[in-house]
Amino acid sequence: MSHSNKAEAYLQFMSSRLSLRDRAGLPSLDPLEERLLEMVALAAEPGERLSVTEVITTSELGSPTTLHGRLTSLRAKGLVQLAYNDDASRRQLQLTTAGMSYLDVLAKCMVAAAK
Repeated sequence: MSHSNKAEAYLQFMSSRLSLRDRAGLPSLDPLEERLLEMVALAAEPGERLSVTEVITTSELGSPTTLHGRLTSLRAKGLVQLAYNDDASRRQLQLTTAGMSYLDVLAKCMVAAAK
């Protein structure tokens, strides 16, 4: 079966992502952890931060208990950290340097697959 150019590029991206992540020594993430990391990264782009409460009340992703567990896992893997707003009442999530490195690896894979 022949794949379209776009499908080939996507398959190349998936393959190189797994290979490069392993070689770069980055932690393995399950699909929910990847989605949560993406949410934190996308919120950070315009200079915002998601609160822990905002994330765990996103019911379409899973139960609050499941989401809290995955956030704890992302923190343990060093990809996100907690930050506090001025009055320290809301715990907010931000990417760590390791979290940015993880996204850099994905970006390299996308660029290589697009060539």
